[in-house]
Amino acid sequence: MGAPGLDVRNRRARIATAALFLTNGALFANLLPRYPEIKADLGLSNTDFGLAVAAFSAGALLSGPAAGALIRRFRSSVVAVAGGLLIAVFVLAAVLAPTGATLAAALFCAGAADSVTDVAQNVHGLRLQREYGRFIINSLHAVWSAGAVLGGLMGAGAIYLGIPRAVQLSVSGVLFSAICLIGYCFLLPGPDHDEADKRHQQAASAGAGRAVYLVLAALVAIAIAGAVVEDAGSSWATLYLRESLAAPAALAAFGYVALIGFQFIGRALGDRMVDRWGQRAVVRAGGLLITLGMATALAFPSIPGSIAGFAAAGFGSATLVPAAMHAADELPGLRPGTGLTVLTWLMRVGFLGSPIVVGVIADAMSLRVGLLTVVVAGLAAVLLARVLSPRNPSTRS
Repeated sequence: MGAPGLDVRNRRARIATAALFLTNGALFANLLPRYPEIKADLGLSNTDFGLAVAAFSAGALLSGPAAGALIRRFRSSVVAVAGGLLIAVFVLAAVLAPTGATLAAALFCAGAADSVTDVAQNVHGLRLQREYGRFIINSLHAVWSAGAVLGGLMGAGAIYLGIPRAVQLSVSGVLFSAICLIGYCFLLPGPDHDEADKRHQQAASAGAGRAVYLVLAALVAIAIAGAVVEDAGSSWATLYLRESLAAPAALAAFGYVALIGFQFIGRALGDRMVDRWGQRAVVRAGGLLITLGMATALAFPSIPGSIAGFAAAGFGSATLVPAAMHAADELPGLRPGTGLTVLTWLMRVGFLGSPIVVGVIADAMSLRVGLLTVVVAGLAAVLLARVLSPRNPSTRS
């Protein structure tokens, strides 16, 4: 049992950290329902609009490597809050953009801010997890998922009510910026890694060598597997149900809803599962669920079966990215924050490359074949889970 004062501080810090995750999920999701009208108002072709949207990922990839240095210089709490404020500014700039070029520039800057913010909030969440001595990182990612749903609903509601997008994004920007600033007051003070952490890393690094980078590569692959599953839901689930299985438009949307909904449930339950069975067992079971669920759905295509397959993939993928992030942040022989920075950065390659790979396969054969990438991702998680700890390494004696 910790001291009562520390327990209260940690509880407040957990709420504040969850608020950062909620904000990060909600800010950009507020923009997504507005994409069709932005495209129409600016008179963009599909190619021009696609290039503008891709600028977000390009900004994220270019800024990602800087996250570790910024966090070591300014602390994760400062970087996470500042990044949230910048995302709000650049998302508003995107809806005010008068041309496709300025839209791309705004999204590029938003992606750059998002990449650094993502690392910073996870560094702070993992620091808080060490204070708790048990897993809480999955619940924080569940809050991010809830934020994404909240942001999407805010955007859809604003469209239904006829609220101009500039007004909507201004209000959401001010609201979530205020949440970030208030939350900052309750985040953990001081440096993210104390002297004991640094001495432990220095001692462990003596025998680390090349093995550390092999483990990090495996963790990156697990995170990319999670990214492939998420992209299958956001980019392809609705299209597959609508065009390949002739589902009604309203019903086709349930492929994505099922995946993101069950991923949220998996993350809400994930900390307790990991505390009980360990990261390795939970990720391995999740990968098996992804593989069997999607393989069955693709082998015997039907609308209900496909929705169930996406739901299984969402639940199975719930702990993949949080587990890989935790393990990367704990790797010995690396400077504080380096493992998490590298993993988060390279994971975005998966988000960028997955839709391209699936699209190429779909054009060459069929989307049903293209979605076999989800099955491959599940198998990869099963095979690579051995690099994760079989027990809870953050529990203190």
